[in-house]
Amino acid sequence: MEGLYRKQPFKSIYLLYQSITTPLFRIPIWTILSLFRSNRPKSTWSLKKTILVKLLKHYSAIGAKVGALPSYNHLAIATGDNVKGVWVHPTPHLILGDVKQWAENAQVVCDLRIPGYWLERKGESKPIDAKADPGETVLYALHGGGYRAQSAHPSDGTSQIPLGILQSTSPNAISRAFTVEYRLSAGPPYHEAANPFPAALVDAIAGYNYLVNEVGFKPENIIVEGDSAGANLALALVRYLIENKDKLPPSLAVPNRMILSSPWSDLGTSDQIKGSSIYTNLATDFINVTSDRAINNLKHFLGPLGLEGANRNRYISPASTAATMEKVSFEGFPKTFIYAGGVEILRDQIRTLRDKMVVDLGEDRVTYHEAPDGLHDFVVFSWFEPERTETLKAITRWLTT
Repeated sequence: MEGLYRKQPFKSIYLLYQSITTPLFRIPIWTILSLFRSNRPKSTWSLKKTILVKLLKHYSAIGAKVGALPSYNHLAIATGDNVKGVWVHPTPHLILGDVKQWAENAQVVCDLRIPGYWLERKGESKPIDAKADPGETVLYALHGGGYRAQSAHPSDGTSQIPLGILQSTSPNAISRAFTVEYRLSAGPPYHEAANPFPAALVDAIAGYNYLVNEVGFKPENIIVEGDSAGANLALALVRYLIENKDKLPPSLAVPNRMILSSPWSDLGTSDQIKGSSIYTNLATDFINVTSDRAINNLKHFLGPLGLEGANRNRYISPASTAATMEKVSFEGFPKTFIYAGGVEILRDQIRTLRDKMVVDLGEDRVTYHEAPDGLHDFVVFSWFEPERTETLKAITRWLTT
């Protein structure tokens, strides 16, 4: 039950219980049972990988019962060793068309500044206010977390994706990365309703404007990357730039390339059918988008659009095949690299997204990489090898084509 142990002293007691019983009982039992490959969620997984995935699933379940742990948010720049945080100025004058109308309907404020963070390779350091060098390429990373969790802060686990891309490529390919602390959605029963769609998109637009018109990066030198919900946001950002290109300043052109990491591309129900990976891969993944908790969080994100909005809105579910879905076109989108895990629950909708993009862009502009044994967002986890390294190498090769 979600939030069962959110309040003290029950929360502390429950966490203490888990901290004792997990290493003393659960891990030894899992290890013994998993000695037999037939008992592993994926028989080709190593024993180490099997135990770590079980721990990941277990801690996700604990999080559901105690509530999200304290994290960074859009209200302040969080400091730390070698953390380079800046304020990103709001851009209400750039919010146009349908997005402006949706923001007004949802009472989303468009003139709120948000933090942004610079990420660099180990051993490299540029001044926090360094302008773009001529021809310099930047990775604009949008973190995942279901629009309700995780952070752009360099210490957050999702930062391992942009950091991994930086470490696997040369400075000539990508010099540094920038992330934005976009607003996260929240709602009852534990919070007041806050930051529904399109709040995160409004903030992503501000972050893109910051890179172009404040730091001086040219769109042809920007690579947009997003994982999970962040990939959904990356798709929405590019769609917004294309649909409003005649009204936006010419400087805000479409970015050069896009990397979609385990993209959550159908927030509706069109792929929730018998035999779909949404259900068949539950045992090999650590997320579940059909649980009561997930549906409640989705309602918070959708706000006044309601759940039916996920089966209708092109910005929210571009991979949807629902009969009620608006026309979805990918014409004008940049060259795109998509990767997925073969045993993640979103696999089928990611394949649908790939197929839709290929129809509009052509096979030469859409590269798809699927790691057969990979779970959702596996590049986040340094221990998920060899899939993580193989995928980063594939991205590196793609960047040179």
